[in-house]
Amino acid sequence: KLSYEEAVEGAFGLFHWLLLLACGWANASDAVEILCVSFLLPTARCDLLLSSADMGLLTASIFLMMVGGYVWGYLADQRGRCKVLVVSLTVNGVFGCLASFSPWFWLFLLLRFLSGVRVGGSIPVIFSYFSEFMPRLRRGAMISALATFWMAGNILAALAWMVIPRTWAHVSLGALDFQSWRLFVVLCSIPSLSSALIFKLLMPESPKFLMEGLSPIKKIFSGALKGRSSALLIVFYCISFYYGLWMWFPELFERVEGGGSPCANISLPSALHNQSCYPVKTAVYMEGFIVAASNLPGNIFTILVMDSTGGKALLGSLMVSSLSVFLIYVVQTKTQSLALSCVFSGVSVIAWNALDVVGTELYPTQLSSALGFFTGVGRVAAIMGNIIFGKLVDTNCAVPILLVSALLLTGGLVSLLLPQTKQTELT
Repeated sequence: KLSYEEAVEGAFGLFHWLLLLACGWANASDAVEILCVSFLLPTARCDLLLSSADMGLLTASIFLMMVGGYVWGYLADQRGRCKVLVVSLTVNGVFGCLASFSPWFWLFLLLRFLSGVRVGGSIPVIFSYFSEFMPRLRRGAMISALATFWMAGNILAALAWMVIPRTWAHVSLGALDFQSWRLFVVLCSIPSLSSALIFKLLMPESPKFLMEGLSPIKKIFSGALKGRSSALLIVFYCISFYYGLWMWFPELFERVEGGGSPCANISLPSALHNQSCYPVKTAVYMEGFIVAASNLPGNIFTILVMDSTGGKALLGSLMVSSLSVFLIYVVQTKTQSLALSCVFSGVSVIAWNALDVVGTELYPTQLSSALGFFTGVGRVAAIMGNIIFGKLVDTNCAVPILLVSALLLTGGLVSLLLPQTKQTELT
């Protein structure tokens, strides 16, 4: 009689690569859903008459389902990984699409929140589901490869420059002026809906879930798990807070269009009127595309070295991310700002990929709710980051940027307290 790990070790083949594509596409859909709003800001703010505070609330809306990760993770432990992925992906796609037809900001915000209910749940479930098919000696590289698809979704979202500036997409639907950015919102819902269809029709349930059935959920802040849970909570909070900066990159790039620090050029009230946003400046989207593509070196690096070094060592890249954010604040030219943003993007993805591996291996795989809990903590940090940026970007821009830098440094130092999980067996 073989153990679970022995059985999985001898069954690696074509199916696992197909599984990587399916789970990777679901992971990419998360990136598209989270990041698409940031590319809407320069244009949608005009049609919806948004202030900077409104934009901060809008970018935070996708993270507002604070307990989403835990709830979906709990359901995955009880009902099965595949079933939960189908439901959560469908919820995201439907409400994301409906948001494009909203004529009012409050309704658009509500629908984005409902869409965020899904995003909070599928990320931890995807990684738990995927890891349960992977042999121990290949798990680190394969999970790193899965995390790479976030970059693919990032790049897809950055292709906003192919849609939003196009005047042919402008259609009048009665009282609704359907601008090109609304078409972009519809297109961003396609990855989630197509991913749900793939899991519904083609993907099997996790073999580990089927083998173990309804295992009781242990408390993650007691016994031997207490120390690692406390450290991981801090790391998740610190790394997730930077979404406040990431979601505002297109807006910051627009502010440095004429040169100087992002904090030196403050938007004027006239920016709320349509004439200040049209024609759309495509350079902002091209810069976003370049920053998204700069994930590639970091993703390749983690795939190559994850199994040999382990995730804990790579979490130290958070300290390099901290330095790059600090330098973004002090630079004085647009080229320097773009270059450092690319460095930040390439280095921070190393830490995220490492966190995906470490978070998966620190806990028994039947506890998807454990990783979901930490993802929920990350949502809280992301909400706070976006709201703080929205409130302060026009008055005290230095505060949120330097706060991101400080938190990334803190996360890097705390990660040293986590145990090494290199090539550990799943329990």
